[in-house]
Parts: sequence; C-alpha cells; structure tokens
Amino acid sequence: MPKLNIASVDVAGKRVLIRVDFNVPLKDGAITDDRRIRAALPTIQSVIERGGRAICMSHLGRPEGTGYEAGHSLKPVAERLGELLGKPVAFPSTDCTDKATADAVKAMRDGDVLVLENLRFHKAEKKGDASFAAKIADLGDVYANDAFGTCHREDASMVAVPRTMTGKPKAVGFLVEKEIRYLDEKLAEPARPFVVVLGGAKVSDKLPAITNLMNKADHILIGGAMAYTFIKALGHEVGASRVEKDQVASAKKMIDHAANHHVELHLPTDHICSTEFSEDVGDIEVFVDHIRPGFMGLDIGPKTQAHFADLIRRGKTIVWNGPMGVFEWKPFRVGTKTIADAMARATAAGATTIVGGGDSAAAAEEFGVADKLSHVSTGGGASLAMLEGHKFAAVELLDEA
Repeated sequence: MPKLNIASVDVAGKRVLIRVDFNVPLKDGAITDDRRIRAALPTIQSVIERGGRAICMSHLGRPEGTGYEAGHSLKPVAERLGELLGKPVAFPSTDCTDKATADAVKAMRDGDVLVLENLRFHKAEKKGDASFAAKIADLGDVYANDAFGTCHREDASMVAVPRTMTGKPKAVGFLVEKEIRYLDEKLAEPARPFVVVLGGAKVSDKLPAITNLMNKADHILIGGAMAYTFIKALGHEVGASRVEKDQVASAKKMIDHAANHHVELHLPTDHICSTEFSEDVGDIEVFVDHIRPGFMGLDIGPKTQAHFADLIRRGKTIVWNGPMGVFEWKPFRVGTKTIADAMARATAAGATTIVGGGDSAAAAEEFGVADKLSHVSTGGGASLAMLEGHKFAAVELLDEA
C-alpha cells in the first residue's frame, strides 16, 4: 500500500516534525555539498506554503553522544536552509530537548521554519530510546519522514518518535516517497531486460544484494575490486588484486547459481592494472584474463567497458550500485565514466535508470549525468538495504494513503 504523503495532510496551524537528512559534509565549519538540504526543500516548502510550522530534525556526523560538540552543530545547516528558502530559519539552542527549544517551538507562527540541534548529541537517539523520543514527539502535531538516508536505521527519530505520536498523522515526504517508488515499486515488476551493475571494494558488502537480485535480474554486471574475488573463484590469476579469501566459496556458489538460472553473470575479461595503489606512481598495463604477479586491478579494461556499456544500452530497467574502479584517480576512471555515460544514453532511449547512493551517486555527479538519469538515490546504505529486499520499520509504521 502506498503511504500517506505530507501533501495530503492538513497542516495549517500545525507543528510538523520533519525528519530530514541534513548529514552534509563540512570543512572548517562550511558546508561543501548542500545536495541533501536541497533534496528536503519540496517537503519543507509544501508544509510552510500551506500554513504549517516546519520543525526540521536531523543528525550530523558521529558525535560522542555526550552533549554539544561545535564541530557537529547543525547551525551552518540552518543558515544554509534559510538562504535556500529565502527566509529566516530559527535555531534556538544547542540541545534539541531543552526549555529554550520547547519555548521557541511554542512561539512559532504559521509558515515558520525551525531546525533542532543535532539529535545525536544524545546517545538516546541511536539507542531508539522511548523517553527521549517522547520529548521530541511532544514538539509536533504531525510527523513526516523525509530522511531516506537513515530509513534503514531504527533510531529514535525514525521509529520511536512516530510510534509515540499515537493518533497524529504520520506521513512520507516527497523525497522518501520518490525513493520508495524507484527502489521498491519500479523493481517489483521491472521492465526487461533488467540489468544490475554492481561494483565497489567488498563482495561481503554486496553479497545479500546479489543474492536477492539473482531471482529478478536478467543480467548482473560485476566490476570494482569485488570482481577479483569472483575471478579468483573461477581459478584465474589476479596478481596483487584485492581478494576477500573468506568470500571466494560464496562467490563460486553465486557463479554456479547464475549458470543454473535465467540470470547471466558478467565479470570483467580485461583489466587496467598498476604495480602501485596510487594515481601517479607505478607501472600501468592492461591484462586480458590473467593478471601478472605484482599488478593489481584498479579498473575494468576496454573490452569489458564496451561489453558492459552495450548491455546497459539494451536494458529497460538498470540499477547501478558501486564504481568500476578507483574513479577518483585519472588513470582508473574510464570504466566508471563509461557506465555513467551508458546509463544516460539508456535513459534517453526510454529506460528506467536508478543509481544507488554513495560512491555511485558521487560518480554520476562528477561525470555530469546525475540529472540525465531517472533517479539518483540520496542514501547509500538505505538504497543497498532496499536492493537486498529489506523492509524498513521507519516506513512501515507510517499511515497508509
């Protein structure tokens, strides 16, 4: 069942607690990437334009949980939000549960926006503590979840707060609704061919997703450092490439499973390798099949790039999670850029293209294709959990539409 959207809730004159994901990168107290703040704007604007009072709450970084830490304060976020909204945003206190915060919330007028200080200044947030949640819940008349990046977690603000708000509307924001639409509903019955591209460093991180998608996908393309555990399982020489020895048997099971089912598993057949894990030191060579001793695979090779791009361009639903190599370094970025470009071309041809968050989203931004794809997720861990087939308590407990 689709969930109640905040747009369908009468918010006029009401205090709306919006759990947002304002976990943005900071350097010397300045925000270096405000995408997560911008992603929350549609929900916040919907509330205030209809006479609601928006109370935004989030975590930022990993503070100790023993009180205020200047380096993890949401004050710069509140200031940036005010700039984006073109209006003042209240930031009343260094503690989200103190009297100053409660008084500031009481003083809010229709259309006002307020940001609570970092929830994780309290250990109770990560613990899902009910008494902490009750203090937060008392601040609101309506709850909205627009924090997809933490939907897979059972923190107090994600689960205990809405549970505490008995009889009050509990809705999804626009961002979470969109994430669910693409990562759940669109993949329940995908248009075919359904192509999954998985990369990154560790097989262990992606094994549950591969297991789940094996039963749905037509093609699974594996690149990145994790590919070498699979290639090792086939008995090929991988030189000094990264291999998770404890995952080789699992990788072999996956290969055998794919061979006996309708899904085709595609591994790199050539590799761009170096003698050093470095951008500008070491000898770089391309190897086909076997990699010589002393060399490590740091990107998929030209033949694999062409093969993967062709499969993507022919796909009708494509999911990409994880880079093909060390794309941050110029000699090893072509594989990931090829995937990004192929995804953009597939979208232009009518395919549904979905990028899991994290490094893949960063790559899509870097290579200028993020706005040319159907959906780029804002949550790396949450999007991967959805690809693994998990349901989230933070979403399940919201009201039905």
